[in-house]
Amino acid sequence: MPALHTIEPEKATGEAATLFTATHQALGVVPNLAKVMANNPAVLKGYVDVVTALSAEGTLSAGVRERIALLVAQENRSDYCLSVHAFRGTRVAGLTSAEATRARRGEADDPWAAAVLDLAAVVVRNHGAVSDAQLAAARHAGLSDGHVVEVIAHVALGVFTNYLATASRIDIDWPLVRHTDWEHAKT
Repeated sequence: MPALHTIEPEKATGEAATLFTATHQALGVVPNLAKVMANNPAVLKGYVDVVTALSAEGTLSAGVRERIALLVAQENRSDYCLSVHAFRGTRVAGLTSAEATRARRGEADDPWAAAVLDLAAVVVRNHGAVSDAQLAAARHAGLSDGHVVEVIAHVALGVFTNYLATASRIDIDWPLVRHTDWEHAKT
């Protein structure tokens, strides 16, 4: 049973109803996580605004964004977010199942994606602490300060959704991927 109430779209009013409509248009569904966020419409609006801005105006491709989300969800043991991003990564962003699995470990064959995941792994594992050497490695791989800021934004967004999904104990409304599938996911 969920620990936090969900707001059902047909019962939503005001800004939450408008945001649900936009979410449904973008995804074809209103995910349970959005229904939890609607308990505070400012949170739902902020989330939608950040995701929209990073998707429309950010420099990272959808595949790289999904890789970051998979890595962060694995690190935070968020089955809800692993399920969402495994689905979105393979069905929307064009990742193969093997690429999605490798992203959970912070790995990618593409050197650019690998550099981004190296940085994202440091940020999530060290709670934002990035050494001068780690920043230099990211820059050497071609990441600008703007890219670094964007990677950190995606990590922070992932941490937020991971924590909210875990705290709320909502039902997973995507094909299930468990963080404990880790040992079986070594490809």
